[in-house]
Amino acid sequence: MLSYVIRRINLFVITFLLLAIVAFSLTHLGPGNALSHVANTDGLGPGQIAALRAHYHLDDNYVVQFGYYLKRIFMGDWGYSLASGEAVMPALLRTLPATLELILSAMFLALLIGIPAGAFAAMYRKSATDYAVQSIALFGYSIPIYWWALILVMLFSLKLGWLPVSGRISLLYEIPAKTGFLLVDIWLSHVPYRLEAMRDALAHLVMPTVVLATIPTAVVARLTRTSLKEVLKKNYIRASRARGWSMWKVVQRHALHNALLPVGRLLGLQIAALISGAIITENIFDWPGIGNYLINSIYSRDFPVIQGCLLLISSFVILVSVVTDIVFTMLDPLHRKRIHAES
Repeated sequence: MLSYVIRRINLFVITFLLLAIVAFSLTHLGPGNALSHVANTDGLGPGQIAALRAHYHLDDNYVVQFGYYLKRIFMGDWGYSLASGEAVMPALLRTLPATLELILSAMFLALLIGIPAGAFAAMYRKSATDYAVQSIALFGYSIPIYWWALILVMLFSLKLGWLPVSGRISLLYEIPAKTGFLLVDIWLSHVPYRLEAMRDALAHLVMPTVVLATIPTAVVARLTRTSLKEVLKKNYIRASRARGWSMWKVVQRHALHNALLPVGRLLGLQIAALISGAIITENIFDWPGIGNYLINSIYSRDFPVIQGCLLLISSFVILVSVVTDIVFTMLDPLHRKRIHAES
């Protein structure tokens, strides 16, 4: 198991270096000179420009430049926005909690709906329930997320007026930022309108969460159905049924636990899909997360912000995938034996 963990960590390090190379190459691949991609040179004199070129080592070869780029990354110097002049790292840390809050809400909703739906479909195979779950899952997996979001906005915001169209909370409420997670900050705050602010924040969260959770819910439902269907064919399940146990009791006590292990391992891969979906969802609902920050930086060709967003998002996806893989491998003895046999 230790060698497996080391291999996973090595994979993360190598992938991070490849991502850093891609992010570093943006400095030299864009139109214009490299210095204009890392710093705003408008109104600067020749001496100041020379000092900036020396700071970023732009007169050295690419290998040396990449070495100093990595050093700045690990020192927390991720550059400054060309549009606002703000340091990139604090801006990323400020917007990241909003994205994480949205992703965690979507993942919770996907598990809350996907696991029971997939379990019922597996328990009642080839029934109306099974066909309904498979059809809805196929619809959720196939519908373009942009269309789905517009349909919900037109119905629940413009037609019925139940939910707000955009933003994270109304401007009426001012919540002191402590953790960056708005729901947590509201809960920790001592403002007199805390309950009203919580209801307003939850109302803003509903539609982005539903849109973002649509594809993961379909994936979880289908994976749970497939995994549980295979587990229900095992001999110990048949023996339990032969002793007179009901199907629901067998699934609850024995089958579902074993069926969810492979499902949980694949959830790490769903993080990449959630991040991709979050970038689109945040842009549609003007959610102040890192995806919205990235899209705006692309529009304004803000290369330091683009580099920072790409590096942080990609590293986060790979880190979650590696950690999820290690955790569920530790929990699954059959998978550990398979890895040991392959090695």
